[in-house]
Amino acid sequence: MVKITLLDGGMGQELVHRAGDKPTPLWSTQVMMEHPGLVQAVHEDYYNAGSVVATTNTYAIHRDRLVKAGIEDKFEALYALALQEAKAAQASCGGIIAGSIGPLGASYRADVHPGFDIATPLYAEIAKLMAPSVDVLACETVVSADAAKAALAGALQADKPVWLAVSVDDEDGTLLRSGEKLADILPIARDGAAALLVNCSAPEIIPQALEVIAQADLPMGAYGNGFTQITKEFLKDSPTVDALSARRDMGPEIYADHVMRWVEMGATIVGGCCETGPAHIAEIAKRLRAAGHDIA
Repeated sequence: MVKITLLDGGMGQELVHRAGDKPTPLWSTQVMMEHPGLVQAVHEDYYNAGSVVATTNTYAIHRDRLVKAGIEDKFEALYALALQEAKAAQASCGGIIAGSIGPLGASYRADVHPGFDIATPLYAEIAKLMAPSVDVLACETVVSADAAKAALAGALQADKPVWLAVSVDDEDGTLLRSGEKLADILPIARDGAAALLVNCSAPEIIPQALEVIAQADLPMGAYGNGFTQITKEFLKDSPTVDALSARRDMGPEIYADHVMRWVEMGATIVGGCCETGPAHIAEIAKRLRAAGHDIA
């Protein structure tokens, strides 16, 4: 029997689907502002499905993104709102809270990520803002070595455990989306990360990535996405999620098959990313229990 930390599934896509609104560059942040209470409901659905983690709806709350929308003055208020909804769900259902820190610039875009000296204090500001309300910080969708260095250095300033989650090439799991070797992340992760994960990548390619990150000798895990592919249209500045399409072959049972393979490889932190929902987490929880694992 292995102790498994079962994460939640996707937040942004789940919010967009439930709200029924057209996606904007602010993505789930826009939904949170326009539909109070919806984030809490999603958190609670994941907890009730078997997840022990609520990942805050803060992935896209960065000053650079808010400046473009003309609402930078709402930076602190948006974090307070997201944390409030996560804490309300936690109070109702139990579990822990992971503070999500998404990439600066744009998702999957190593070329628009700012340099270390600019990025590190920006990540630190977010980490310190969330630290009093969360149990762990999750630096998500890290696509380059430079981004990993800055995100980890910034997050560690908040004195909380930090999960470093990298996104890999959909066709070669030994490469980051920047084209760099995934192995380049190992010495960076060893310098302070509490766990090394793979996120927002094609489920089929994640085993290749796990073989690499296992060499870091850190707790490891994965949470894949349900997108058909990361399209060229999405790799533009300020993309919206309607540039991506959901797979029709990644329902709860098939996705859980992938997750159980990751667990067999030694992953102890698993869950879902974009285009996975509470039904996916419920199926994973059922499989883990049937296999004799302890979800905690």
